[in-house]
Amino acid sequence: MDVNRVKQILSSSADIDVTYQGVSVWIDELMEDQRLAAVHLRGPLEERSQVAIEDLIEE
Repeated sequence: MDVNRVKQILSSSADIDVTYQGVSVWIDELMEDQRLAAVHLRGPLEERSQVAIEDLIEE
């Protein structure tokens, strides 16, 4: 995924399905200068991680 698409997803009210390594995640924040995104798992665990934006996939 690219920076502009992450920005669009963050500003959208739609429920956009994004995965990281095959796991569905929510994007919480974009750290553009580091090309990272803060994400958490969808579901009860809500484990938070910082991942490279190019590793995010829009389903």
